[in-house]
Amino acid sequence: MRGVVGAQASVASTATAPELSPAAGTAPRAWWGVAAAMFAIAWGGNEFTPLLVMYKNHGLSVTTVDVLLFDYVLGIVPALLIGGPLSDRYGRRRLMCPAPLIAGAGSLLLAAGAESVAVLSVGRVLSGVALGLAMAVGGSWVKELSQQPYSAAAVGTGARRSAMSLTAGFALGAGIAGALAQWAPWPNSLAYLVNLALCLAGTAWVARAPETLAPQENPGRLIDDLKVPVSGHRRFRGVALPVAVWVFASVGTSYAVLPTLLADQVRGAPIAFSALLTVLTLGTGFALQSMARRIDRPGTARTSIVALILVSAGMVVAAVAAATLTLWVALVAALILGAGNGMGLVAGLQEIERLAEPGDLAGLTAVFYSVSYIGFGLPALLAFLHQAVGAGYPWMLGAGALVAIACLAVVVRNYRVRG
Repeated sequence: MRGVVGAQASVASTATAPELSPAAGTAPRAWWGVAAAMFAIAWGGNEFTPLLVMYKNHGLSVTTVDVLLFDYVLGIVPALLIGGPLSDRYGRRRLMCPAPLIAGAGSLLLAAGAESVAVLSVGRVLSGVALGLAMAVGGSWVKELSQQPYSAAAVGTGARRSAMSLTAGFALGAGIAGALAQWAPWPNSLAYLVNLALCLAGTAWVARAPETLAPQENPGRLIDDLKVPVSGHRRFRGVALPVAVWVFASVGTSYAVLPTLLADQVRGAPIAFSALLTVLTLGTGFALQSMARRIDRPGTARTSIVALILVSAGMVVAAVAAATLTLWVALVAALILGAGNGMGLVAGLQEIERLAEPGDLAGLTAVFYSVSYIGFGLPALLAFLHQAVGAGYPWMLGAGALVAIACLAVVVRNYRVRG
């Protein structure tokens, strides 16, 4: 995406408004509203995950349910790819403020459509559209609100705030949805209605966040904005993308594959166990994100290497859990895969922050997340291979570990490639 005409002038002009002045005391908290909307949207994006077991128990096939999990990628990727350049042209506010309302509409359809695969699919796509906007536009907005003149935070703070807002929403949304579906009334709908309320609150809060980019007066052709030349940079291809492949493939393995394999071992509370795996996975990821700064060394690929080591180890443990059907082994796998997810997400976003020019930030973030979310197709792929050719899950997960190790080798080779 091309640079924004007059970007520096637009930032300076917003900084002159009294409510945005750092001296007024509100500027350091300017990012909170955007982060709150991202949190609510991420909650809606992941509340479906622990309910996979419930839908399977209602008679839907494993492949159908895993495809429903993947359906929201059909909304995420287009929203990521076009939302970023549109926000570069028209400002962050116009693209981000509708996102929590879209997420709320998706949750409403999911609440009403338990008996219809088509309605569930549309609800998942809408959840994906909202999440794509939150990642590409919201992530860029938080990054810009975490630097001068809105904040004096250190470089990389915006990436961590963005990653932690999303991961917290993913984890809490899944945990509370699983608990409500297991023990509360209206198991098919209550969790989604809770998210609808959160999305309405997030809409009100994000509307108060200051704009950081003025609309372009002569934006030119949109097709030109869709180009992201820096995505061809060797460091992006050799460090960020190999991590992106596993950011969500790792967690998809943990909370979409393992709960199904172990459902017979927890017959009393299969939805709650699925929620537990999800919370452990994403909670560990959230905790590791706050530690990433201590591991990160600019000019190296240290954080990415740690992430892929964790993912590789986690896939091995997941294969053992699938072979032995042992609950505690599955819990260990969830912890390790969650750590790999959290470290990988921050590693990728920090690489983007260092590589991207202001006009390329949203676009490069979109490319990273688009590749990341393709990983959510892994559970559906494994289910298809299992049903079509009889491939065993332990062997398939072991093969996944080998792919992760190959990605690790690519990053090691590009360890000191300059940004």
